[in-house]
Amino acid sequence: MDSLTRVAQAQREIGLAMSEPPAAKGYTPSVFALLPQLVERTGQTGQGNGSITAFYTVLMEEDDLQDPIVDAARAILDGHLVLSRRLAEQGHYPAIDVENSVSRLMTKLSSDDEQVAALHFKRLWSRYAEQEDLINVGAYQAGSDPVTDEAIQRHLMQQQFLVQSPEEKISLADALDGLKALFSAPAGNPSAPPATQPEMQKAPQ
Repeated sequence: MDSLTRVAQAQREIGLAMSEPPAAKGYTPSVFALLPQLVERTGQTGQGNGSITAFYTVLMEEDDLQDPIVDAARAILDGHLVLSRRLAEQGHYPAIDVENSVSRLMTKLSSDDEQVAALHFKRLWSRYAEQEDLINVGAYQAGSDPVTDEAIQRHLMQQQFLVQSPEEKISLADALDGLKALFSAPAGNPSAPPATQPEMQKAPQ
């Protein structure tokens, strides 16, 4: 299957041809009945018979997270990775929007320490995004908010942690070590050269 969006668009054409009433953005009721049927084919196939994992792509019209197909997919799937056009234009690879990406299985697949570190990372990343305009124009006063202060101090390290070249391979163990090292290291100055910041070890090629 190419993408859930194209399946939905094809079903919309069929539904309209069959005189179904259009709903959100012209999508017919049969579209929203079809999506769960397709998605729920994956998962556990039976006791002891294994499981099927799938990565579905969903196209957002005008980068709208409230697009009806995007919204329906988020309600059905166990998680979603949002790719950001803005990050891609900045050369940030992979262009994953950490703020809007969610995993409903994280609590079942990771330890308590890993969850704490990940939530702390996301909290700082989100706080920096909230205050970015004030920070860029120099209107934020250091000491006004401890969380924002730490977000500013660690933002460069967080950016370096998230960026990875297409040829680079990072194992899960190295990624977790890098995440923990990011918070165990002294908070750096955002203007400090990259060499002063901790780096993740590369996994064997």
